Amino acid sequence: MARHLKTARSQAERADADAKVRATVEGLLADVESGGDAAVRRASERFDNWSPESFRLSPAEIEAALSKVSKSDLDDIRFAQAQVRNFAEKQRACITDLEVETLPGVVLGHKNVPIERVGCYVPGGKYPMVASAHMSVVTAKVAGVKSVVAAAPPYQNGPHPAIVAAMHLAGADEILVLGGVQAIAAMAIGTETVAPVDMLVGPGNAFVAEAKRQLYGRVGIDLFAGPTETLVIADETVDAEICATDLLGQAEHGPTSPAILLTNSEKLARATMAEIERLLTILPTAEIAAAAWRDFGEVIVCDSIDEMVAEADRLASEHVQVMTADPDYFLANMRNYGALFLGPRTNVAFGDKVIGTNHTLPTKKAARYTGGLWVGKFLKTCTYQRITSDAASAEIGSYCSRLCVLEGFLGHAEQANVRVRRYGGQNVDYATPAARIG
Repeated sequence: MARHLKTARSQAERADADAKVRATVEGLLADVESGGDAAVRRASERFDNWSPESFRLSPAEIEAALSKVSKSDLDDIRFAQAQVRNFAEKQRACITDLEVETLPGVVLGHKNVPIERVGCYVPGGKYPMVASAHMSVVTAKVAGVKSVVAAAPPYQNGPHPAIVAAMHLAGADEILVLGGVQAIAAMAIGTETVAPVDMLVGPGNAFVAEAKRQLYGRVGIDLFAGPTETLVIADETVDAEICATDLLGQAEHGPTSPAILLTNSEKLARATMAEIERLLTILPTAEIAAAAWRDFGEVIVCDSIDEMVAEADRLASEHVQVMTADPDYFLANMRNYGALFLGPRTNVAFGDKVIGTNHTLPTKKAARYTGGLWVGKFLKTCTYQRITSDAASAEIGSYCSRLCVLEGFLGHAEQANVRVRRYGGQNVDYATPAARIG
């Protein structure tokens, strides 16, 4: 049986904080709904001390931001975006339109239609998340999204040059220097100067995530996101240093980021806990990582590999780093995860920043029912039908007529009956079931 050497804060403690976030976001969204640009500006002044003449960057301002980014950094951004674009293009090639004749004269099909206008949010609070521009804007453009507006908060009282560079090189059609709930509201609800989008994507803090949740339905979203999560699955083929490093590498995202070690070795578990304490004395971001580890860190010891698989599926973590003798066993048998990182040669940071898979992934056990952001999220699979012969229309119509009457939908039945009469020559009484044909 799995046993905990370290546990996280209770769900009850977390629920109180969530309720306060919900109330704050509800008020801000209502303000933007009624106040438009003026409400957005008030919120930006309040939360970011930022109130420029225009939140949208002009071409000249974009070029000025790019000029502040070194050639080396621009080259690295281009490399990362090339990896994301390449993988997204390969994924897009797997998504094909379909047309098939299911019965003589009955043609069914579907088309994959890109979302028209998408808003991409790039966080920039504690850390300027340059990589989030790659993951959202590049992927949307590969999918064929016509109009992409990208937003990121101000950084040191202005646009963050590297984020602007990443957005621009990724293909964003509009760039807003605007953060938090006010950015999400402006893009989703629309204002006098910001046209509303059809879908919102991108990670953010608890307030951004809650804003997306409350706006879902009015617009589409990529997924319901919470704090970054990491699960390290390890056995004694690896050591405590690499386990501790991978746990803290994600814990530094924020003080509420869960980091969990799952192992079948109590020796490795205890050594990793000790190594974490050592690394926290030298890690520059230790203040954040230590809080996350203290309140949301867990260490779980299992008796077998199969128990580790079952426990990992129960946790349904966003990032799952597998460092065991046979990591492919987890690939073959796990069902609930955002992304797998197989073997010690790879890690979550590779996926977050550069390797090419998307880093916008399900949290809070949403991996039980969804994957992460990918090119397919920006496509609507829309069906169509065509009947090419009188005989097929009459045959399908006769079945439809009887099934509609069975359900009591007599108006529906008449839609079928009028075709049976015209194309099948059958005299069907009004609002009664058609006879079988043939």
